[in-house]
Amino acid sequence: MTGTLVNVATIIAGSLLGILFKQRLPRRVVAVVFHGIGLFTMALGVSMFLESHWIIVVVLSLLFGGITGGALRLEEGIEGLSEKIKQRFRFKDERFTEGLITSFLLFCMGSLTLLGAIDEGVGRGPELLITKSVLDGFSSMALAAAMGIGVLFSVVPLLIYQGGITLLSMWLGDFFAQSVVNELTATGGVLLIGLGINILNLGKLKVTDLLPSLLFVVLFAWMQYREIFPFTLF
Repeated sequence: MTGTLVNVATIIAGSLLGILFKQRLPRRVVAVVFHGIGLFTMALGVSMFLESHWIIVVVLSLLFGGITGGALRLEEGIEGLSEKIKQRFRFKDERFTEGLITSFLLFCMGSLTLLGAIDEGVGRGPELLITKSVLDGFSSMALAAAMGIGVLFSVVPLLIYQGGITLLSMWLGDFFAQSVVNELTATGGVLLIGLGINILNLGKLKVTDLLPSLLFVVLFAWMQYREIFPFTLF
């Protein structure tokens, strides 16, 4: 868990610096930074999606994930929880939820996250996650300058998700084959494209309702990897 704890510390430090910068930057500068983050998020999402070798796995994962998330009303639930956190700590940030979700996906959906967490879990050391921590520290600074304190709170789901993968890898290292990592990365890329659309105000997609897709894609990709998936894939 060393790599994940270092990652959490760098994001906290970067977010605090970004929040300080935000208070000193003119509104028009913050708006330009925000647009840049939206474009970067979409570009990153496309590049991640291209890692998929089993497109139908991604499609089915999004389908089942969307049905599950919609039925559970995840978007409403997370927004409600965010409002309670804002009221509890008296935050006035309008983009709290968007900052939290965007940051979490940006920090956690890349191959470096998955491979680094798996490497540490199987005993190869935290070097990849420490490298990622440096990158995330600078990224969190820019994100917090545009989106506010929600970026800081993204360390909570990051700790659970990334730390959980590390712990699982200690017992189930073989489960996370490279092909499974590729499809998980690709599905995360699709969610990032949706977030980019929201950030740029090109639409209002319920990306949060699609988060269960990240669970389904691991299951479906593993079944295909073990050749027990009941569909012909291409």
